[in-house]
Amino acid sequence: MNSLDFDRKPEETRVVVAMSGGVDSSVVAGLLKREGYDVLGITLQLYDHGAAVHRAGSCCAGQDIDDARRVCETLGIPHYVLDYEARFRETVINPFAESYIAGETPIPCVACNQTVKFADLLATARELGADALATGHYIRSRPSPKPRYGGQRALYRPTDAERDQSYFLFATTQEQIDYLRFPLGSLPKTETRRLAEEMGLVVARKADSQDICFVPQGKYSDIVSKLKPNAALAGEIVHLDGRVLGTHEGILHYTIGQRRGIGVATGEPLYVVYLDARSRRVIVGPKEALETRRVRLRDVNWLGDEELEEAAARGFECFAKVRSTRQPAPAVLKCDADGLYVELVEGEAGVAPGQACALYSGTGEDARVYGGGFIRRSEREPAAEAALQALLGASAAA
Repeated sequence: MNSLDFDRKPEETRVVVAMSGGVDSSVVAGLLKREGYDVLGITLQLYDHGAAVHRAGSCCAGQDIDDARRVCETLGIPHYVLDYEARFRETVINPFAESYIAGETPIPCVACNQTVKFADLLATARELGADALATGHYIRSRPSPKPRYGGQRALYRPTDAERDQSYFLFATTQEQIDYLRFPLGSLPKTETRRLAEEMGLVVARKADSQDICFVPQGKYSDIVSKLKPNAALAGEIVHLDGRVLGTHEGILHYTIGQRRGIGVATGEPLYVVYLDARSRRVIVGPKEALETRRVRLRDVNWLGDEELEEAAARGFECFAKVRSTRQPAPAVLKCDADGLYVELVEGEAGVAPGQACALYSGTGEDARVYGGGFIRRSEREPAAEAALQALLGASAAA
């Protein structure tokens, strides 16, 4: 077996590398070229790069495309640029805006992996006769310990926990996992940069890209307002107890768990508890009203060894992440008449619809990724949940 788990020599194995113009994907291309693989580099132009050409931390636009080209010249491998701007807008940017004005907290990086990178680009790699598509993500894959079918692979958290990107890859399907390879999964970031220097790559000291590449300076409301000019409709700021505390200029300016900048002063600390998109209300309350014990899921991607229905019916003990920056915490995957849900054993504060809930076998670097789903609804502690449902019910009846 070669280093990519193919039973043939590296030079007989063609690999397409998804090159964003950053240090991680560049080192992947360099490592595979060094080992003798038949390497092709592909960069996707994903959005209008006019404002991003000189912006540090951008990706897949302007300077980044040029950096990827120069890396490929240094390594002596072919490089292709594919214009995916229309596809990216259709499958990532527009849904992001729609989700935001619906009161959700979307994760466009997951959508990008689901559609553009691991679906469209993967299909292109197959058309080019590649045996695998390699990326610079920090996650590991290896042959599954208990494959339902022959040749299946499983995902695991990376060695470098600080760079763990498994949360953004929970929706990767089994078919995609079997074709993908992640050569950086066992390396710390410091080693990746050292290798880039050793290879003489122009991107060796380049800053890491930000999570949401198409949102300048991280101002989500700006991009949403540009795409949906009528989205910023004014409404009321309402306390969980029913009091109207003030007005706002659009729910897109708020996120669940937000404390600062709410726009009202009552003498008590208040947090955004819920965004009622239908009635354009920002619902606020005390910190304890953010405590969440149960999250309802939609669009679940299951990578476990047993059937999802069987696992959920008996209560599947696992570990869950509802934020990319948190460690996996004890949880139980269950189901009832309303569908699949996850019980968070230790609770979590400020969980918002649209966020991801990734599931794992444990907390360490050997933890397997069981998949996960998007949060369609969170359920708070009983008193807060009852107060919220009463408010929403009164609004619906009005």
